[in-house]
Amino acid sequence: MQHIRPIETVESALRASDAGMRDADNAALHGVTIKTIRRWRREYQRRGKPRGGRNSSTRCPRCDEAPLDEQTYAELFGWYLGDGHISVHPRGYFGLHIFNDTKYSELNQHVLELMRRVKPGGSPSTRLTSCTVITSWWKHWPCLFPQHGPGYKHTRRLAMTEWQWTIVESYPADFLRGLFHSDGCRVNNWATRMVAGEKKRYEYGRWQFTNESAEIMHWCGEALDLLDIPWRQTNRRTLSVSRRAAVARLDALIGLKS
Repeated sequence: MQHIRPIETVESALRASDAGMRDADNAALHGVTIKTIRRWRREYQRRGKPRGGRNSSTRCPRCDEAPLDEQTYAELFGWYLGDGHISVHPRGYFGLHIFNDTKYSELNQHVLELMRRVKPGGSPSTRLTSCTVITSWWKHWPCLFPQHGPGYKHTRRLAMTEWQWTIVESYPADFLRGLFHSDGCRVNNWATRMVAGEKKRYEYGRWQFTNESAEIMHWCGEALDLLDIPWRQTNRRTLSVSRRAAVARLDALIGLKS
């Protein structure tokens, strides 16, 4: 069966349909028409093909002691804290949504792969709004991200569990990659200096992480400390890595956004 939409989108829509999502909600979620959702279901039924695969049976690392790719989880955890959100469906399943600028196509594909590896067998999908939204549905996302709750993260108290901090301690660079690539940026600053009576301009790189949550800011600083990367908090919601050697080390550890 040929589909104009990516097969990941089709499979995600079929899984949502199997889980009981209304066609109208399903269409809005995946950026297609209601008629398209119904056509996909009919085509799969006629051919006797499974709808949405076996993802709903994926075992949970917390509830079922299923294996967890901890290094991948550390990075996805950073993405969730930076630009992530978990939505609740009345039928009892949850959507993990990561929002990112559409221009970063490689990063968006990378986040898709992170979700696939944290939830083995999953088929996350993307949709376009004012940005790219990468989504994966699973009833166990709150088990892996207990920071989930009503309202914005910065309006409520957050706490990191002991098992999460153990993972961050083991993979601080991956955690920072998720944080800085979601809610951070690398900028080029400049300054002038008089040299032999002549004003000269110097440019230097700087990493900045911006977040409204005091707890998330604190966790970012702690992860940098684990790697002996000097940093300073320039204001309530912005943390900076500015020293040349520190910027170069962070570049090497987390890479540039692309």
